[in-house]
Amino acid sequence: MSPTRTVVAVAAFALTSQLSLSAQTAGPYSLASRSKGSATAPITVYEMSDFQCPYCRRFAVETFPTLDQEYIATGKVRWVFVNFPLTSIHPNAVPAAQVATCAGKQGAFWAVHDLLYKHQEAWAPLKEAGPFFLSLADSAQIDKSTLLTCLKAPETMAEIKADAEGSERSGAQSTPTFYIEGGLLAGAHPLPVFRQVLDSIYAQKAKAKK
Repeated sequence: MSPTRTVVAVAAFALTSQLSLSAQTAGPYSLASRSKGSATAPITVYEMSDFQCPYCRRFAVETFPTLDQEYIATGKVRWVFVNFPLTSIHPNAVPAAQVATCAGKQGAFWAVHDLLYKHQEAWAPLKEAGPFFLSLADSAQIDKSTLLTCLKAPETMAEIKADAEGSERSGAQSTPTFYIEGGLLAGAHPLPVFRQVLDSIYAQKAKAKK
């Protein structure tokens, strides 16, 4: 195996192993709640992202909705969100990840995901963003008391920490970074770049089946 492939293989093992640990420590529905698309999709994308990152917001708002329609909804891609809060520069990233993760326990991860990115400019500069995050419970139609219990649970932070550690071990150094079938793609690239990558992988997998 070439050095490059060895690095990719190690990155893949590190990320998938850490995600398995995350699911085990935070409950059986942890990973599923942050996944979108068919479990049998031929391509799986792991998005290592930070809710306070402006580049992550740009991807979530401008690019992801189209990828959702063209690849996830059509059964080509399964998308998994991995928490990778950059705490040294984004002080509200972890609380945001906690809220989204806990919303996922009530089946509302993606609803809160969208709300956090949509309103990022409102909560990102706040010294105390907790009240704003709790207000999202009403918009996402989830139970606030259940959310508060989850936010206080040590398992929630353990899940986010496991995600972040797996992201680092996979080789991710910035957000957003995407692990796509054996390789890392760093940056909020425009839609044509993702289409090129995903279409190429899909064509290869379809060809291999013949």
